[in-house]
Amino acid sequence: MKIAVAGASGRAGSEITKELSRRGHAVTAIARNPEKIAALPNVTPTKGDVLDRAALTKLWAGHDVAVSSVHFLASDPHKLIGAAKTSGVGRYLVVGGAGSLEVAPGVKLVTTPGFPAQYKAEAEAGSAFLDLLRQEKELNWTFISPSALFVEEARTGKFRLGTDRLLADANGKSWISFADYAIALADEIEKPAHQRQRFTVGY
Repeated sequence: MKIAVAGASGRAGSEITKELSRRGHAVTAIARNPEKIAALPNVTPTKGDVLDRAALTKLWAGHDVAVSSVHFLASDPHKLIGAAKTSGVGRYLVVGGAGSLEVAPGVKLVTTPGFPAQYKAEAEAGSAFLDLLRQEKELNWTFISPSALFVEEARTGKFRLGTDRLLADANGKSWISFADYAIALADEIEKPAHQRQRFTVGY
């Protein structure tokens, strides 16, 4: 497949790009500084700005799938969703956050007392992005939330999937590596199971 990844030089974006390359997909890896993107088979580093809707639309046009792996506070959901729609991509996947996941019925993680203050604005912006996607009637979107801790660790290929509830292990730890998250995202591209839905991945 032809897949465009916005934010391909970031921690999640670089692992997603690597995983898609490993699987033989043709990847347009988009970043403000494309020289930071690792040289990989089937990957074309491309300069792009997620705040420029018209330019992003052109970059995404002709692809089967577009992936957004950008910070919510450093982007505009209306521009991203608009570009996905006008570019004509078949699917739009968003690297989401954990803050919008529920820890109890109707209780989002971001609203809990122990949620780190420094991540609250980003988490709230991610939750607002998800709300916008859920109002979409045309776009074939998928929002993929990592677990509470999104970390640099080994690629194991062993993880669980959930829907709107935060996943945690037997000790209450909620985490996922960027590499294993990338596997779950690539799996979703190849075998769609959550179209127009949010799902989550964790150990």
